[in-house]
Amino acid sequence: MGSQHDAKELSRCLGKFLEDRGPALNKVLAVMIKAIRSGRKVLVFGNGGSAAESQHFAAELVNKFHRLGRALPAISLTTDTSALTAIANDLSFDRVFSRQVEALGRAGDVALALSTSGRSPNIIEGLKAARRNKLLTVALTGKGGGPLAAWANHVLDVDSTSTPRVQEVHLFILHALAEGLENAFQ
Repeated sequence: MGSQHDAKELSRCLGKFLEDRGPALNKVLAVMIKAIRSGRKVLVFGNGGSAAESQHFAAELVNKFHRLGRALPAISLTTDTSALTAIANDLSFDRVFSRQVEALGRAGDVALALSTSGRSPNIIEGLKAARRNKLLTVALTGKGGGPLAAWANHVLDVDSTSTPRVQEVHLFILHALAEGLENAFQ
């Protein structure tokens, strides 16, 4: 079990996020609802723990969060190992997400990028490709958003530089979005 300090820091980060970014979170939910109602999909991606969170989120939309209802269109770009390794080998690891966004993304889709630092080159390149292809871009990041923030239409940054705390708040955000989407499409 984590220390009391960790629990207090998580509580502070989550409280500050809700206070500072609650309206932005609601805006992102509204953007996603509108996109899905318009026949669009969500492309989500991240590295490491953020890759796991992107897969978790996509699965909740495609399957269910609380209740079985309409399956929602979401794809985690971290799951196709053949595409990931071919792109990394033939082009560059920096292109593993941008290449998939170019292939799968359509104007009006939502590109949801997760990066605790906001500095991951492959995540930045993914959002750059999304912007070029007229996708709506959302970044979940740590404190300040880093360089990634410049490529996002919507930034949900957590007031921390601690990777575990940022990931914990990201999971809360993703669950809030999944619940909101599920409620909107019952």
